[in-house]
Amino acid sequence: VCIHRVRSCSSIRFIKSKYVCVFDKSALKFSHQQRLFRTSAVSCGQIVQFKLSDIGEGITEVTVKEWYIKEGDSVSQFDSICEVQSDKASVTITSRYDGIIRKLHYNLDEIAYVGKPLVDIEIDASKGVAPEEDVVETPPMSHEEHTHQEIKGHKTLATPAVRRLAMENNIKLSEVVGTGKDNRILKEDILNYLAKQTGAILPPSPKAEIIPPLPKSETVPAAPKDRARKIPVPVSRPIVFSGKDKTEPITGFHKAMVKTMSAALKIPHFGYCDEIDLTQLVQLREELKALAQIRGVKLSFMPFFIKAASLGLLQYPILNASLDESCQNVTYKASHNIGVAMDTEQGLIVPNVKNVQVCSVFEIASELNRLQSLGSAGQLGTNDLTGGTFTLSNIGTIGGTYTKPVILPPEVAIGALGKIQVLPRFNGKGEVFKAQIMNVSWSADHRIIDGATMARFSNLWKSYLENPASMLLDLK
Repeated sequence: VCIHRVRSCSSIRFIKSKYVCVFDKSALKFSHQQRLFRTSAVSCGQIVQFKLSDIGEGITEVTVKEWYIKEGDSVSQFDSICEVQSDKASVTITSRYDGIIRKLHYNLDEIAYVGKPLVDIEIDASKGVAPEEDVVETPPMSHEEHTHQEIKGHKTLATPAVRRLAMENNIKLSEVVGTGKDNRILKEDILNYLAKQTGAILPPSPKAEIIPPLPKSETVPAAPKDRARKIPVPVSRPIVFSGKDKTEPITGFHKAMVKTMSAALKIPHFGYCDEIDLTQLVQLREELKALAQIRGVKLSFMPFFIKAASLGLLQYPILNASLDESCQNVTYKASHNIGVAMDTEQGLIVPNVKNVQVCSVFEIASELNRLQSLGSAGQLGTNDLTGGTFTLSNIGTIGGTYTKPVILPPEVAIGALGKIQVLPRFNGKGEVFKAQIMNVSWSADHRIIDGATMARFSNLWKSYLENPASMLLDLK
């Protein structure tokens, strides 16, 4: 005999074989109440505790940053419940059930723990739910299976048909960029993503025709930019002097920085600096900027720096490797996932461009645009922030020429780029000319990388940038 359903009415149904018997509830007043009524019943609904499931990357606790619902609100499956922030990324938690919110277990800025109840939801028992054990003791989902907790920035908005298509092709929706309204993932997005993975050629989608740039005779020459030194402007924040010390907990991305830099301190850093003449690259970028803009992409110098680094890593794979904790094995990474350090309101974050070795300069620029937009909005996902194999930090956007970058474990090398300056230099004939000079500072793990290797890599990277046409010979 088993309990089929618990209702607030005066009877409980027992089902055995083909016979249905109805007993008065009072007859069971003293029979194993703890086990039978472990899941409470309210009116015609059933209260379930929606627990914070495993969001991967070894994360055990998160900070509740925003609630999208309040007690008494009705929710449906995949509706956003709240936004939480770990030390790696912001995550939007979505509902697994249709029902009514009865209790929020945390206030804003409180720490929520994986496996603990997040909200209580009253669901309609008549529609059928998971078994009682699954309702009360819902096991955490694995990182691969989490379909109800999507990375913010990759929030899954898709129809059931699109979800089924993704599931049949073993595609994670969090890795697909939606082109529909509110970043909704369309069927075409899944097919295009699948084509990139398999190399299939799909018919072109009906998009606006790309108009080639006007001939030089018809274009208006751009006015030369003023290279005068810019006066730093202080941040316009009200200064409040209270006369008292203030203590704040370290949370979010700052907490991640503490962990990463503490691990980096164990690495013996080797430094190497040089200067690069970017005169030809500056001219090339000026010629390509307009075409990239027509295609909807902002073209900076960074895509060239990243692609040149990838070409160099093909020749010196030791710089795209990792060392195990016992320092006994070196793993050479097949993918060039090159990170770009970004300064945001949330702190320092380092998203990375995946598989640069098979990307064009234009594709790298397009991906950088996406990462920068999400980074500015604080919506970068875990997939964007993890898996890096090599890093470039463009400190020159803020100021400065030389720096000493710190390696991001488990990587073994990092480069820091200074600002581009117009400086006098001599050509082969001894004549002075105006050159666009940028300084670069490298740091490498001296346990597995010697100075000569770092210098040779830097020289190769430098040659690609000083003679950008030479990159065409090695582009994949």
